[in-house]
Amino acid sequence: MITITIIILTIFLSIRTFKDNKLMDKLIFNPQKIKSGEWFRLFAYGGIHADYPHLIFNMFTLYFFGMEVEKICKLALGSNIGSICFIVLYISSLAISILPTYFKQKNNRSYRGLGASGAVSAIVFAYVLVNPMNFMGIMFIPVMLPAFLFGIIFLLISFYLDRKQTGRINHSAHISGGIYGLLYMTVVFFTLEDISLPALFLEHIKIDSISDLFYFGI
Repeated sequence: MITITIIILTIFLSIRTFKDNKLMDKLIFNPQKIKSGEWFRLFAYGGIHADYPHLIFNMFTLYFFGMEVEKICKLALGSNIGSICFIVLYISSLAISILPTYFKQKNNRSYRGLGASGAVSAIVFAYVLVNPMNFMGIMFIPVMLPAFLFGIIFLLISFYLDRKQTGRINHSAHISGGIYGLLYMTVVFFTLEDISLPALFLEHIKIDSISDLFYFGI
């Protein structure tokens, strides 16, 4: 399984950098280093994390959604092509999701970034596009929402927090990663199999009553 392989490699590399600051410094997202030609940092930063909670949360989310998106790609596009498309989605989303941050922080000598959150966000939104009516939970709140509502709320909150510059979380990477995940899946499925995922998305979210939108998981 590609998802499992990515998780194992990320865990291994992250744990190594917890004990090796020099290695972390060689891989971390650093706009100044990227400007000087170290473009590999646009990808490498996603393989390292700040601490165990950061690592565990990202890898747990990647496992849950990555396994499903990987399966969808293989079923729709064939095993080989589907595997390649999934790998390209994850790797390319690392770079795409961090680009807005790069252009914003390219003259900031003190800025550093790490973690797979942007790529994980791309995977989550790829899942949302294909399974908009599957119910998803919000932490500590006993209400389950259909995936498309969860995605909308997530983006709105991320936009708000990004404007407020709240905390140390890179909310812009979540936004750009999520949008990229939607666009990538749309283009790939239409190009390779003539499947219009946006049309299927709209078809899926047709509901008979507003009560279908909520599930109270008490």
